[in-house]
Amino acid sequence: MDNGVALITGGASGIGFAVAAQLGRAGYTVVVLGRNTESGRQAATALCASGIDAVGDGADFSNHAEVASLRERLGPLAEPEILVCSAGVMSEKMSKTLRTAPDEWDRVLGVNLLGVVNALSHFAPPMVAARSGRVIALSACLGRFSGPGTSGGLAPYRVSKAAVNALIRNFAAETGWGARGVLVDAVCPNHCRTPMGGPDAPRSADEGAETVAWLAQTDLENRQNFVGNVDFPLTGLLWEDQEIISW
Repeated sequence: MDNGVALITGGASGIGFAVAAQLGRAGYTVVVLGRNTESGRQAATALCASGIDAVGDGADFSNHAEVASLRERLGPLAEPEILVCSAGVMSEKMSKTLRTAPDEWDRVLGVNLLGVVNALSHFAPPMVAARSGRVIALSACLGRFSGPGTSGGLAPYRVSKAAVNALIRNFAAETGWGARGVLVDAVCPNHCRTPMGGPDAPRSADEGAETVAWLAQTDLENRQNFVGNVDFPLTGLLWEDQEIISW
């Protein structure tokens, strides 16, 4: 079974790797992209060993030129049906707004925000042209303007994820809230046991990946049937455990 291509940034480990595994088992060819080519290829080898059709590569997604070069290397695989933006880094523990060095702001915003911008710039245009595709960005509850997002601290990380939320909402509007065939959403996976989340996190990477994989495989009608009757398109939203949550 071949459902098309799913391209996952940050796919070499953590939630991104779990998303790749879930979509691979669903019949997609998965392109797992790490911070460098070697990490992506190692992840793809592990997925292939379990019977999944996987290709690995990598780039520094904060670097526009590197992503452009990656797109050229991937050839037809650079035109995916699904784009998952999972690459991310955490800011330093004491990184409050007035106590964070410029280099730390650059590092975190570069990966967490510009990484998504560059992924969209290089891999989303074919979806828009084909009027078909799914874009899902990994956000975080710490980037919300409600609930856990209001407690302060970890400034670069929180700001980067809030900016990702705004980017996704804006791109969903630009693509017609699903009317043009491209569905664009963000997901809060919550605190998961990953290299970034640590071994004591309450959720597994597989649990964090489930809503991402679900969104990647559903259309507006499927979502309507699952969520129930609402008077707005079920895209351009922030999701958690297959439920809509406030920004």
